Amino acid sequence: MNAIALIREQMNTAHEWMEGTMADVTPEAAHFRPGGSAHPIGSRYAHAVVAEDMLINGVLRGAAPLHASTPTGLEEPQAAFFTTHEWAHSVQVDLDALREYARQVYAGTDAYLAGLAPENLDDEVDLSEYGYGKWSLGGFLLSFIFAHVHDIMGEISAIKGVQGLKGYPF
Repeated sequence: MNAIALIREQMNTAHEWMEGTMADVTPEAAHFRPGGSAHPIGSRYAHAVVAEDMLINGVLRGAAPLHASTPTGLEEPQAAFFTTHEWAHSVQVDLDALREYARQVYAGTDAYLAGLAPENLDDEVDLSEYGYGKWSLGGFLLSFIFAHVHDIMGEISAIKGVQGLKGYPF
């Protein structure tokens, strides 16, 4: 297995697990405010999907993110890569529409990865304008896309647990 095949396999698994984690989330559970500085599940899920869309399509492809032309299920779009407390606690999420948008984002990510060759993983991604400096494409994909999905999935699982729900799907 080459590195691209491995990254694709792991991204697909991360997406499956994220969707499994979200499968039983109701609108009430999605908008539950856990207290403190934690954000509601709906806004965390939205952030994970929108950020992946913006990073894959906007940063790596240099194109418009899907959310510019596709319904997202978000009453108010996330304006930047970073989620503000105000947005996270005020945004209303249509879970069915957001899940459909997520499927499209995931398919786009897989298509992008399928078009790479292993040597592309050494290409440079300049994130200086966001305060993150320069990364190899491989490091960027693993840290900003793959690990981000897992990080957010963990947050969602914890917030589900606070509500007495099962977190991860396994």
